Amino acid sequence: MKSRPLLILLMALSLIAAACGSSDDASSDADSGASTESDTGSDSGGDDDAMEEGAHSGLDIDAILATDLANCVAAPSGDPIRVGMAMDFSDVVGFVDIPGSNLVPFVAEKINCNGGINGQPVEVRVAEVGDDAALAAQELLDWGAHFLIGPPFADFALPILQTTEGKVPLFVAASTEPTLADATINSFLVTFDDFGMAGAAAQWAIDEGITRAIVFTEGEGVPYTGVNPDAFIAKFEELGGEIVSVQSYVWAADTDFSAQVNEIAGLSENNEVVFSAALAFQVTALRGQLEGQGLDGLTYIGTDAMDATGIQVEDNNEGIAHTPHTSISAGDRIDTLLAEYEAAKGEALESRGFMALYVDSAFLGIQGILDCGCTDTEGIGAAVSAISGFEGLSGTITYAGTNGIPPKDVPINRITNGEDVLAATIGG
Repeated sequence: MKSRPLLILLMALSLIAAACGSSDDASSDADSGASTESDTGSDSGGDDDAMEEGAHSGLDIDAILATDLANCVAAPSGDPIRVGMAMDFSDVVGFVDIPGSNLVPFVAEKINCNGGINGQPVEVRVAEVGDDAALAAQELLDWGAHFLIGPPFADFALPILQTTEGKVPLFVAASTEPTLADATINSFLVTFDDFGMAGAAAQWAIDEGITRAIVFTEGEGVPYTGVNPDAFIAKFEELGGEIVSVQSYVWAADTDFSAQVNEIAGLSENNEVVFSAALAFQVTALRGQLEGQGLDGLTYIGTDAMDATGIQVEDNNEGIAHTPHTSISAGDRIDTLLAEYEAAKGEALESRGFMALYVDSAFLGIQGILDCGCTDTEGIGAAVSAISGFEGLSGTITYAGTNGIPPKDVPINRITNGEDVLAATIGG
């Protein structure tokens, strides 16, 4: 995902943004009685009491998820583990940050219902970044947050990192921006980056026997809309494929591709893969225009932008592939958790494919606390940097030996018989 002024247009056009709600929705869990707080600008006056140090066990995610909120054990009474969420509720990022900041407090309810973490309750405070991400981050630090979960784009994440001065772990939950990861300043992605997902798309195409590619880009090196195509081209050619055409377009805006289609029609063999980081409605528009030229044998694959903007419900989407952050199937851990949230809160969360990233951010911070047996944020960050083989909701996460980008497997989903299903998994 990317950070650009056009994002406003993206979210305005997105099929899911309208359902994201308001900042009040994201703060509603403050009254749930589950050691959850919300902050929209005022300090609670809480202090950073030291937690008991000593031997700690691993995080039992399955036990947490299995917790029945109607049948809780005795409430935990130890010093709290404090999770700070600096979230953007605007149209730019709210489509993921709002539901994410609702789900993490719900998971905290489950943790506390199950007795907490070694008897310590988990508290979650949500601070809206608004126009001042640094101020929101400082409020969370003053509250005593042991680690932060931040918004996905550099416009918001970088001021937070300036505020933490590299001394507090920051999980940039839904971001694929490689420049935001830096383990030396405790900044971590929770998912694969642009290179990982675009490279996986190239690998999948080659595995499908496709050796020719048409690529749409906004320009070499342009964050997200250029970096993803750059990475696809590099990997596709490395694997022996041929790039037969590179076309330019305006991300989130263009739907008339007549000039590009005319050029492609003159060179296509009707057997290429078409790759871009374009939005769902752009890809289906392009496909319709190419099919109008008789090019009905092309294969289409895109990035997480397709999942974010509703490729699952677009017309003329059959066979289109994309790289979501999680491939959710009925009854799996993510599906079950989201269904439980809906049953408990009376509303379904949007952006389902991104939600596990927010929960895993909380789990990773807690695991860091367990591993170091400490309360100081730098110690927690060092422990997070050493995490290896962590089995989260979104996949296996390793930070040891990396710069803060986990080498995660990339799911390839494809619309098949009208359903968005897992077609392949490309190793990270």
